[in-house]
Amino acid sequence: MIFNKRLRVLRQERNLTQEKVARALDMPLRTYGGLEADGAKTHYDTLIKIADFYDVSVDWLMGRTEKREVNR
Repeated sequence: MIFNKRLRVLRQERNLTQEKVARALDMPLRTYGGLEADGAKTHYDTLIKIADFYDVSVDWLMGRTEKREVNR
């Protein structure tokens, strides 16, 4: 799945640990780890939080486009 791979790339590009990201997103480490490991399904609100945290578009996270930029 594209989502989990892109999530991992974003975290690694910023030299962050899963624990730091999970804390910043206010979610359990196990939940965040699951998203990176197997692209576990997540709620819409969480997806928006992740996109905002990394400043990328939801469409890019989900593999719908190759453009990372957020249209604002």
